Amino acid sequence: MQEQTYLTTEELSARIKYDPRTIRERLKDSVLLEGRHYIRPFGGRKILFIWEAIREDIGGRDDRVCMIPMASGGVCHG
Repeated sequence: MQEQTYLTTEELSARIKYDPRTIRERLKDSVLLEGRHYIRPFGGRKILFIWEAIREDIGGRDDRVCMIPMASGGVCHG
C-alpha cells in the first residue's frame, strides 16, 4: 500500500504557490475532487489535501484530461 502525504490548506498553498483563499474558495469546488484530491477526516469540517494526487494531476500525466483554469474560478475541459 502506498503511503499518502496529507497537507493542510496552508501547506498546499506553499507547495503550489496559490493563495490559501483561492484553494478554499475556487479550486476545492471546481478542480479538486473530494475523495481524490482531498478528504474530510472523521466526517468533520477540516480538509486535508492528498499531495500525491494533486501533484500527479498538476503534472499533466493523464493525457485524457486537460483542464484549463478560468478567471471565474471554473475550468475549461479542452
